[in-house]
Amino acid sequence: MSDLAASAIDLCRALVRRPSVTPDDAGAQDVLEARLKAAGFATDRIVFSESGTPDIQNLYARIGTSAPHLVFAGHTDVVPPGNAASWRFDPFSAELSEGAIYGRGVADMKGAIAAFAAAAIGFVQRSGTGKGSISLLITGDEEGPAINGTKKLLRFAQERGARFDHCILGEPTNPDALGEMIKIGRRGSLNGTLRVKGRQGHVAYPQRAKNPIPQLVRLIEALIAAPLDAGTAHFDASNLEIVSVDVGNLAFNIIPAEAHARFNIRFNDLWTPETLAAELRKRARAAAEDADYELRFEPCNALAFLMPPDGFTDLLRAAIEKHTGRKPSLSTSGGTSDARFIRAYCPVVEFGLVGATMHMIDEHAAVKDIEVLTAIYSTLLEDYFSF
Repeated sequence: MSDLAASAIDLCRALVRRPSVTPDDAGAQDVLEARLKAAGFATDRIVFSESGTPDIQNLYARIGTSAPHLVFAGHTDVVPPGNAASWRFDPFSAELSEGAIYGRGVADMKGAIAAFAAAAIGFVQRSGTGKGSISLLITGDEEGPAINGTKKLLRFAQERGARFDHCILGEPTNPDALGEMIKIGRRGSLNGTLRVKGRQGHVAYPQRAKNPIPQLVRLIEALIAAPLDAGTAHFDASNLEIVSVDVGNLAFNIIPAEAHARFNIRFNDLWTPETLAAELRKRARAAAEDADYELRFEPCNALAFLMPPDGFTDLLRAAIEKHTGRKPSLSTSGGTSDARFIRAYCPVVEFGLVGATMHMIDEHAAVKDIEVLTAIYSTLLEDYFSF
């Protein structure tokens, strides 16, 4: 194993040992900041706050002052491990076993942070800082409400004069093997609630009541009966999933007064939240009959977007093929990510580790994959600052 790879593995395990479950950073960004400062990066630690939301630790690090400016982005926060007794090893021990590191967040996405931090430090040690600028944009709020994280950190950097030329986000983009997939966009995400009011009464006297459940079922069917679209060249078809149906009724002899359903829509670039809401309201009106209903949508900060492939995408694909032998596909699949905020500032693509075990019991990443990912990022830096 090269010194560069060993540095990435060591940093990865140090990060995983910090139980940084959103919103508690637990010292993870301290670990990363210390490595970057020792390599000459200027660092800023910023805590963003907003009423009704937790305070969030963020880290911005930069070396160099000129263009081109390449930024690596990621998050040190992780989802809860669940029942630790169900894990093969303690979820925050970063145990090394059978060629893999086990621990919450190793795949999503502390392994990638360690890889791009080691690659950036190695590049600076080899080439100095005269060819441009490298930044790291690290938040602790990606797995949470994403209010006091990347969105505000980008504004912080911009207000201090930072102008980014390209960004790579280290989310775990590969389904099964390193090198399979680059994300060049993401679907949007819109949440909604359908609420139907009835009239409560005794089940033995239905004529005195009005059951909202059949009306709710009819309206749900109207929302999902027809496909929203057939997809586009880069996006799958938009999809509405009912995630909850509830009446809050524990009795067998009461017709409930109200019923509601909650749903999520993952939508492509044919829609905006506004046009999607209008379409669903139209469908509901057509099926409403005499239903007393409300269709409400949550504020949406996850719009569908696409980054058309460019020279930067070509550099990344070439680096991936060089070190894995695979030609990665360009995809917009998966959930949301902080790329939805970054894309307003510069072109952004996503490439990281294999995501097969992210958010699962016994989350792990192969040591070899972290080693190869570090080499990919290192080659990308060399090529980026020479073209």
